[in-house]
Amino acid sequence: MVEQITKGIKISVKTKYNGTSYRNNRLYYVFAYFVTIENNSSQTVKLTDRFWKIFDSLNQTEIVEGEGVVGQTPILKPKENYSYSSGCFLESNIGAMTGFYTMKNMNTFEKFNVHIPSFQLAIPILSN
Repeated sequence: MVEQITKGIKISVKTKYNGTSYRNNRLYYVFAYFVTIENNSSQTVKLTDRFWKIFDSLNQTEIVEGEGVVGQTPILKPKENYSYSSGCFLESNIGAMTGFYTMKNMNTFEKFNVHIPSFQLAIPILSN
């Protein structure tokens, strides 16, 4: 598990390799990632947007951005947390992801970015 704290918001990420899959006659390596967002600040915040950089050792970096996460824009009061899982398909057996969430302070309406720590996506034999 990797973790990072920005302005009192802690992001924790765990990953899991889910095997291979064929799509359009191409082999892909399937990875799941599990994110927990903990609000250790004294302010209520709302996750409004996400920005991901997905590195695949055989391809160009893919950028994924948009509103919320998994169709939600959670609001976290102090000491609350929110967890979700998602996944990605890589053409190689090793890659990485990093990025940030845009949060809005619900008291001041100030927006700020919370960094997502870089994490590896690798088949188990490569992780040892």
